[in-house]
Amino acid sequence: MCETPARILETTEDVLRRFGPAKATVVDVARALGVSHGSVYRHFGSKAALREAVTQRWLDQSHTTLSAVADAEGPAGPRLREWLAALFAAKRRKAGDDPELFATYMVLVGENSGVVERHVETMIGQLARIVASGVRDGEFTAPDPAATARALWDATNRFHDPAYAAEWSRPGIDEAFATVCDLVLRGLRA
Repeated sequence: MCETPARILETTEDVLRRFGPAKATVVDVARALGVSHGSVYRHFGSKAALREAVTQRWLDQSHTTLSAVADAEGPAGPRLREWLAALFAAKRRKAGDDPELFATYMVLVGENSGVVERHVETMIGQLARIVASGVRDGEFTAPDPAATARALWDATNRFHDPAYAAEWSRPGIDEAFATVCDLVLRGLRA
């Protein structure tokens, strides 16, 4: 049976969920697929490459939705709030719906800093597009949309950095999020 990279990655997620990142092996993935471990290695040259691909897939899941918000028509302020809210909701969902897999991904993210750096740059790029459109339309004042986007990313860290995941289900977090959004939007207004 010839497995596709996508099917291998899905199965790897299941194996990681079951065994955890410390014990999961390529042989476990192959066994779950009903193939030899050589079949997995044909698509992913090493265990590290497989783990990196799983991490990339996990982080990429939010890119499409957020990109659509960043590139939508309409005023930048509401789009910025919608983008930040969608990012926060996606992170909360991942942490709350499957805490074991979320913990596993935290280990993988720590191993794959290059993947994480590319993800963060993608996210900041989307924020920069929103800010630039707001500047272009006279809605925002920001001399450097890219630097402003980086500052927005940093200012909202509590609502998307997995280090804060334990806070995302606490009472008052939604109000805190709304307050931060209001603050950054007031600061950007022309």
